[in-house]
Amino acid sequence: MKNLQKLLSLVLAGSVLLLAACSKKPVRDPNAGTAMGQDNTVNPDQVALPSDVAPGTALEARNLPPGATEDEFTIRGLMEAVYFDFDRSAVRPSERPKVEAAVKWLKENADKRMLLEGHCDWRGTAEYNLGLGDRRAAAVKKYLEFLGVDGKRLEILSKGSVDAKQTGGDAEWAKDRRVDFVVLKK
Repeated sequence: MKNLQKLLSLVLAGSVLLLAACSKKPVRDPNAGTAMGQDNTVNPDQVALPSDVAPGTALEARNLPPGATEDEFTIRGLMEAVYFDFDRSAVRPSERPKVEAAVKWLKENADKRMLLEGHCDWRGTAEYNLGLGDRRAAAVKKYLEFLGVDGKRLEILSKGSVDAKQTGGDAEWAKDRRVDFVVLKK
């Protein structure tokens, strides 16, 4: 009888631990600060860059020469950005014509390469948003490759929520959930 009571106690304690471990994660308050702080800003003086990189030019990841400006190496605005649903990286059917227009442009300009720049709204941690921006850019790249573009002509870069607006509402924040097409001149 004592063994049966011990066994039931162990089963009950194990069940409680199992249920506690499987509880749902809490929903994040969009008004709360992120891991970067309430204002979600990065101090550029605390970011380590190689000595031959020009900080603040958005070209740091490409290791371009010091003093380089983005206009010297890129063309923006030739194609419309691809927008995404909140916390999603799948290309919506309504956005596919924009990717198809990029395919047409790339076929007409066979000597050009393109950077796919993934962006997120400010909600979420900096690390999560960098990953989400990367997944969004990778999804557009995969779709471009599916439509016949050589993957060697495409680069991806996640900006995460670095350029995101915190003011406004969902309509404003939806503009930050995108992939920009940036033509690389060199």
